[in-house]
Amino acid sequence: MTTEEVAKKVVELCRKQAWKEAIDTLYANDIVSVEARSMDGGSPEMKGIDAVRGKVDWWIKAMEVHDSKVSGPFVAHDRFVVQFDIDVTDREAKKRFQLSEVGVYTVKEGKIVREEFLPKVE
Repeated sequence: MTTEEVAKKVVELCRKQAWKEAIDTLYANDIVSVEARSMDGGSPEMKGIDAVRGKVDWWIKAMEVHDSKVSGPFVAHDRFVVQFDIDVTDREAKKRFQLSEVGVYTVKEGKIVREEFLPKVE
């Protein structure tokens, strides 16, 4: 797949909240994923498909998604950007909030090899 094809498929799957399908079909086994901050005080960087699957499993269990808007993709060369605007409730804290961030993705040989999330600063 080309970078543009991968990017369009990411947007399509994320709009359906099919995050696991996106990982299973579009991500390289040695994916590097970087969050803006870590959830547990450790490194915000994760390596490997299993670590990313774990992150998504945590998200699905921890957050109730009320609404989401996925914009893009914005594509050039081997990279693309997707904007996420999500209305969620943290199930444990019972706190509802809006999350706005972009994901910056790098593609190599038809698979996503790196993703990095940058939050909107208010």
